[in-house]
Amino acid sequence: MNDWPEGWSDDERGPRYGRGSAGAQPEGARSMRQVGRGPVPPGQRSYGPQGPSAPPYGAGVPQQPSYVDGRGGTGYDNGYNTGQVYGGGPGGPAAPGTRAPRPAPNWGRRIKLTTITVLSVLIVTSVATYFWADSKLHRDVDLAQVIDRPAEGEGTNYLIVGSDSRKGMSDEEKKKLHTGSAEGQRTDSMMILHVGSNGDTLISLPRDSNVTIPSFKGSQSGKLYPASGTTKLNAAYAKDGPTLLVRTVEYNTGLHIDHYVEIGFAGFANIVDAVGGVDMKLDQGFKDKYSGADFQAGEQTLNGEQALAFVRTRHAFAASDLQRTKNQQKFLAALSHQVATPSTVLNPFKLYPTMGAGLDSLTVDKDMSLWDLASMFWAMKGVSGGDGTSLNMPISGSVGGNLVWDKAKVQTLVNELKNDEKVTVTGN
Repeated sequence: MNDWPEGWSDDERGPRYGRGSAGAQPEGARSMRQVGRGPVPPGQRSYGPQGPSAPPYGAGVPQQPSYVDGRGGTGYDNGYNTGQVYGGGPGGPAAPGTRAPRPAPNWGRRIKLTTITVLSVLIVTSVATYFWADSKLHRDVDLAQVIDRPAEGEGTNYLIVGSDSRKGMSDEEKKKLHTGSAEGQRTDSMMILHVGSNGDTLISLPRDSNVTIPSFKGSQSGKLYPASGTTKLNAAYAKDGPTLLVRTVEYNTGLHIDHYVEIGFAGFANIVDAVGGVDMKLDQGFKDKYSGADFQAGEQTLNGEQALAFVRTRHAFAASDLQRTKNQQKFLAALSHQVATPSTVLNPFKLYPTMGAGLDSLTVDKDMSLWDLASMFWAMKGVSGGDGTSLNMPISGSVGGNLVWDKAKVQTLVNELKNDEKVTVTGN
């Protein structure tokens, strides 16, 4: 079969080159059109005899691109004429072994993104911590049940109570902490903390203070009960709990109590253990079989059990309850500083257990917020650090073993607190 156009034959092709051909020269440009280089310029050598010109394309054969110096009519450059093979030229891939230069880092953008990320994490953590902490508060005391209350003054007054509550304690824990197993509840410590703009004041109320228990509304029954004469201050709590204690303090001082905070035996010990113990310097050693205290003079770190014994001891001192209230203030000063140290505040593995132990142990009034609680804590820290005043309720003597308040000094003290003035009164 003849592959050439009509009118042509093999004999008319001229000498052939390749398998089955006797020709020694390659075929002309017609048969190897894809590598043809166009007309040979004058003065240049042509390889082989030039064969007959190819006839025009017949019907059905498309026009083929012409190649001049390796370039087709469409602008395509196959690279063979210049020795280039995919690369090295503009727009092509980089040569092997080379990399395109990296763009300069946008430090402004990076700093902005980092700042936004850090702030977002802090905000989310703070909000989550707030709701977690708020859910742990036991708002069980309703001060709305307290009747015949004095007028509110300037500043905020907290009644802080350490009770001998054994709620949730096992027999083994009661034995370890020397709490005994007495029925009911009493108060081992009571303090009024005044937070104001002219300095904060912490006043200890001896549990043996001789006071009048006034008429009151029962916290459970809702009934009105008549006044019951004079007795020790801690009897008010034993008789009808927090609301009667608040009523009794307000009646005997004339000072309005804004918030109530109470902590029991086990909770107090747990807070001390959670913070890793509290460093104390004791001027003298003492023992007390009732509280379990057994201390040597000098610097030492008290764990929860030892701290509870320290703040409860009164039988080892000649001044009894008055010395105990001083020890309680001293310990609270050390505890507040221990909690506020960077090693606690900046360490979540210590901060959250401490917060958890404290919040789980507190009983507060229904209107107490976390901000109120934080304000109370920082005020106590400030007082213990010398930025405020701490004293015992002024005492003028005793009757039947009960401590009698100095009425004149107490009146001056209360007036200064109501008006949020600098406290000038000193206590025992």
